[in-house]
Amino acid sequence: MAKFNSVRLDPDKCMGCINCIKRCPTQAIRVRERKAYIISDFCIDCGECIRICPHHAKLPVYDPLSVMANYEYTVALPAPTLYAQFNNLEDTDIVLNALLKVGFDDVYEVSAGAEIVSEVSRKYIVSHPEGRPFISTACPSVVRLVRVRFPNLIEHLLPISSPMDVAAIFARRRAMEKTGLPADKIGIIFISPCPAKMTSVKAPIGIGRSEVDAVVAIKEIYPMLLPLMSDSKENQDIADSGKIGISWSKSGGEASGLLNDNYLAADGIENVIQVLDDLEDEKISQLDFIELNACPGGCVGGTLTVENPYVARAKINHLRKYMPVSKGHDTSDTNAIFIDREIDYLPVFRIGEDMKDSIQKMAAIDALQKRFPGLDCGACGAPTCRALAEDVIMGRADENDCIHLLKGYISKLSKQYQ
Repeated sequence: MAKFNSVRLDPDKCMGCINCIKRCPTQAIRVRERKAYIISDFCIDCGECIRICPHHAKLPVYDPLSVMANYEYTVALPAPTLYAQFNNLEDTDIVLNALLKVGFDDVYEVSAGAEIVSEVSRKYIVSHPEGRPFISTACPSVVRLVRVRFPNLIEHLLPISSPMDVAAIFARRRAMEKTGLPADKIGIIFISPCPAKMTSVKAPIGIGRSEVDAVVAIKEIYPMLLPLMSDSKENQDIADSGKIGISWSKSGGEASGLLNDNYLAADGIENVIQVLDDLEDEKISQLDFIELNACPGGCVGGTLTVENPYVARAKINHLRKYMPVSKGHDTSDTNAIFIDREIDYLPVFRIGEDMKDSIQKMAAIDALQKRFPGLDCGACGAPTCRALAEDVIMGRADENDCIHLLKGYISKLSKQYQ
């Protein structure tokens, strides 16, 4: 599958500051000649650079709502986070009917897919104790992080598709049965809280292809829904999920749906990395399940939302009070629920072509790093002195990019010509 990234840079807005390089969890950003650029192979589409950029030079990639016109029949897949964007919402059917009024022909809740995943996950974890602790595969940025930075933990990834992909499969089947249309005439459109879902559609991991045809941002459709929302008797009864499915929008929601207290839930990419480091060091091996979300607060903290993540979390807590625990779903078709391809290690950080070459380059990197001041100031355009040393040895930078070495070099030259 070709490499795809759902975070792009607008060079016209970039001012060459170093905010992004200091916060990127995989050191995927460099600043050269007063402009940032993203090393595509390193990027996991977590969106942290979008949050931190004061100049709005980092842009998420998603589809326009006009993509609906490409299909004869369209199905909206609203992420449960969508419900958390509205004030005083008591009934999710109000939002779901507004989606129909926008122009969708049908709606299939991703929270319903989440309840299917929760039920299958409960059974799988119980029947496979040898694989514990299992790491959730719902967040595509976390899966990519494990794949490139924590290869020893790949075997702990839960081999179950995300609620989005599960919902898409069942939504397409239902639409084909309803309409008699072929699959390619039906558009399955996910309404997303984050750009990473765009990446998981264009370049899926663990499955051959995603059944999602397009990804639309919550922040784009939100203003269209507001004037169409009403608690009318004419509203169709569409909602097909309960507390378990809705709770997936916030950190800890997926884990609570397992009905198992022996879990850990962490959110925010820096906290996620800390948990994975500890898991790799076998400090937390006694757990059954680990839920990790790259966005702060969980999916409610996605960069394609409009509401403050902590306010959104409170809204979800309020909404779920009036809902049943769950709805009944058919989980017999395991082929549609489990991933069908091995998730393999992606050695994007490999230094050399072979072991000998790697050892030689590592020695050169270590020697060069000792010449740098160790301040990790970022003035060179790399996030750390170590990263600059690697860039120099790999031919991507010059050691005089370090302002401290450059000052010493200039001082030495000036003395020679005095």
